[in-house]
Amino acid sequence: MGELINILGVFLTTIRDVAPIAILLAFFQLAVLRQPIPHLKKVLVGFVYVLIGLALFLVGLEKALFPLGETMAQQLTDPAFVYGETGAQAAGGVDWTRYYWVYIFAAAIGFSTTIAEPSLIAVSLKADEASGGSVKAFALRIAVAVGVAASIALGAFRIVTGTPLHIYMMVGYLIVIVQTMFAPKEIIPLAYDSGGVTTSTVTVPLVTALGLGLASTVPGRSALLDGFGLIALASLFPMITVMGYAQGSRAWMKWQSKNTARGKTEGDVP
Repeated sequence: MGELINILGVFLTTIRDVAPIAILLAFFQLAVLRQPIPHLKKVLVGFVYVLIGLALFLVGLEKALFPLGETMAQQLTDPAFVYGETGAQAAGGVDWTRYYWVYIFAAAIGFSTTIAEPSLIAVSLKADEASGGSVKAFALRIAVAVGVAASIALGAFRIVTGTPLHIYMMVGYLIVIVQTMFAPKEIIPLAYDSGGVTTSTVTVPLVTALGLGLASTVPGRSALLDGFGLIALASLFPMITVMGYAQGSRAWMKWQSKNTARGKTEGDVP
């Protein structure tokens, strides 16, 4: 009974949060455009589906994803697991080299959640369609997922070592600026968008829970100061990897064309 009351409360909260969007759209459609809402019945049914889906998703976050991420972080940073059965920590403080399973798990979480991210799937399909197939949907998803995997692993390293977040951000955006000057112009807007779509429904809950779990269990770390910041890195690195993917593809095509031209020239020589 308590679970049903909790779900009902989340459902009512979802209605409160989504209602301004519905009111705004209805106002512009009816008062500004002065047009009836097309397929009103289907729209209302879809709106109900949205409310139910969001409510159940929020309940799932609270009951499953957040606890799972925090539990995994706590288990991976348990001194008995990191330093052996005795759990004896070195006198010099946290030994970041002993947390390699944390980095591997963080990279795996970043990669897998990004591959499953619905917003990234939508963007990659539209990019494939708009480019006429020159930007492959799956290749774009892999490039973004590799960037997120690297960023989450680096973010876990930052939490373990306690280094400031702004250093990583400044170096990362410096790389993005330099890449922007040399990357193909057609890929730059898509690369920048790819950094935003990664921080969505699937990635954010698990990554946030992982960061908070690490910061809460690694000695000397603060959940507020060190637990957040992974999402910022997750939106930065995909820009680097997507532009790198475009630059690598262009270099590969140039190399192939040169080899083809060289082969034809050599074939013409008697």
